Amino acid sequence: MRNITLMFAPTGYTRRLAVAAMLLALTACTTTKVASLEEPAAAPMTGQTNDPAPGFETVAAGSEEDFILNVGRRIYFAQDSATLDSVAMATLDNQAAWLSKNPTWLLKLQGFADDSGSASSMETLSQKRADAAMAYLASKGVEARRMWAKGYGNDREVRDCTERSCKVQNRRVVSNLRTQPDAV
Repeated sequence: MRNITLMFAPTGYTRRLAVAAMLLALTACTTTKVASLEEPAAAPMTGQTNDPAPGFETVAAGSEEDFILNVGRRIYFAQDSATLDSVAMATLDNQAAWLSKNPTWLLKLQGFADDSGSASSMETLSQKRADAAMAYLASKGVEARRMWAKGYGNDREVRDCTERSCKVQNRRVVSNLRTQPDAV
């Protein structure tokens, strides 16, 4: 057993080579100068819940990023339902207020479904969901000419899964900002 241990014991040269490699690796890790040039300094955090997410401190008001980060663009539905719940209505209320302040944006409402029915029934349901969101936004003062709705059924699942908690992610309407209508 002693012969085997001696065979793998590092020699003076091997030990020095290993130490040199570790020192080189450590020096390569000190990139503070490069990092400070590539990445802007983070805005000071106040500890409030409305602090901007790192990297999003300079999101312009009225931009698509502003809409996504500060308003929300997804609403969710119960299985086999196109009925808006209170959470969905609150998100749509925020969208309507934002759209009234930013009248140059158009809105495409994309409806989706899970795989709990036939493809044709899920496409119909996803269209009803998108239509329900559009009707609600119109009732809140968003001009109908600024919006259009399209149901995609379960063609574009967020997650392919069988658990109930996972399937809810597929039962949604996503509001996407546009500068012009989609080509037909």
